[in-house]
Amino acid sequence: MEKRLSELKPGEKGIITRISGSGAIKRRLLDMGLVKGTEVTMIRKAPLGDPIEFLLKGYNLSLRKVESDSVYVSVKEGLKNDGNNSACNASRKL
Repeated sequence: MEKRLSELKPGEKGIITRISGSGAIKRRLLDMGLVKGTEVTMIRKAPLGDPIEFLLKGYNLSLRKVESDSVYVSVKEGLKNDGNNSACNASRKL
């Protein structure tokens, strides 16, 4: 199932399938490592929903909701992430 990066729930993982848009925003997202085939884990959202923190390629990245709406990920239905949310817990230890 394909959904926008901003639609992931905390601890949910997805693989980037495409980035929509053009110009400077798309170039910036690509430069930050958001490329096709990259696994991304949603860590947390700010209380008002903006910004959103993600874990990818070993680092944490915060994006505004409008930026994360341009990135589409593939999420496999029926598969749940491990119950301890290790990616979320690891970011909180920092």
